[in-house]
Amino acid sequence: MTYMMTRNNNNYLDDFFNDFYNWGVVNSTYPSVNIYEDSKAFYLEAALPGYTNDDVTIHVDKNVLHVASEKINKDEERKYIIRERENVKFDRSFSLPQGINQEAIEAEFKNGILTVTLPKIPVQQPKKITVKVSD
Repeated sequence: MTYMMTRNNNNYLDDFFNDFYNWGVVNSTYPSVNIYEDSKAFYLEAALPGYTNDDVTIHVDKNVLHVASEKINKDEERKYIIRERENVKFDRSFSLPQGINQEAIEAEFKNGILTVTLPKIPVQQPKKITVKVSD
């Protein structure tokens, strides 16, 4: 499975996870996210400069992780010449793959990056049975 990492294909990361992990990324593409994994967990990082933990809501419902916010800039008395930072409302949803410990999901904000840790349920190894030799 090969994916072109170009800006012409804005949804290459979404397509990758839809195909490979069945994350089912839906809704908007804001905020931009990175998703990666190691042997213990999946990690979702969302770029949210200017946001605080009070501005963002995270919850899991029916195996779907929701990251949402409605941030309102209250600068009504200013006369803007250029205003590129408007009120922002978003809701990103990600279908979780099998094997996520939903009870242990954690989130942390640091330097404008929200990191959601999605711990994997340890894979139970088959029990080895020792065969005894009888005389």
